[in-house]
Amino acid sequence: MILAGDIGGTSTRLAFFTVEGGRVNLVVEKVYSSRGHKSLDEIVVEFVSHHRLAIELACFGIAGPVQHGRVQTPNLPWVVDQETLARELRIPSVWLINDLLANTYGMLTLEEKEFEVLNAGAPNAVGNAAVISAGTGLGEAGAYWDGKRYHPFACEGGHSDFAPRNELEIDLLRYLIAKFGRASCERVVSGPGLRNIFDFLRETGRGEAPD
Repeated sequence: MILAGDIGGTSTRLAFFTVEGGRVNLVVEKVYSSRGHKSLDEIVVEFVSHHRLAIELACFGIAGPVQHGRVQTPNLPWVVDQETLARELRIPSVWLINDLLANTYGMLTLEEKEFEVLNAGAPNAVGNAAVISAGTGLGEAGAYWDGKRYHPFACEGGHSDFAPRNELEIDLLRYLIAKFGRASCERVVSGPGLRNIFDFLRETGRGEAPD
């Protein structure tokens, strides 16, 4: 029995899976409001105590940089530690990895029918891959190609500086710096980023909010 979690700034999704014939099978899942709880530990204990299934393995993909099994979430007031989670679950160890790293591993198991083409490229392209996910924050990961297979790796590219390309975007950069002190890509490309762009256009008179 595997306990898996997708931990984001808005929602925390937990699920139990079994593995049969090399495929994972969903047993039960539940979605929690991340901001409605004091910690991930609190959510995990609630979920596990409700279902009372024997856990063999546990892995959580979390939005934030994981260092030495620990992460201070950038979009939540949480500190998550894999050793603490292991003690709470009473199992030898827990894996804590970046959420986009988890997504990249998952992406590599998808079948062709599970993809949606947004912009057709070269049909036989090979090489390194980028994975970008805009939500509460801007998650980024990659996978390098060794000639035979992909190797996923985590990164925090969403926190790199926003690079404007024209006069309008330069003014947006100045607006964001005045508001936040620093303008990362995440301040533009994310759910809150859409609000930042909306406020910028409205407050500078470049756009009018409809009723």
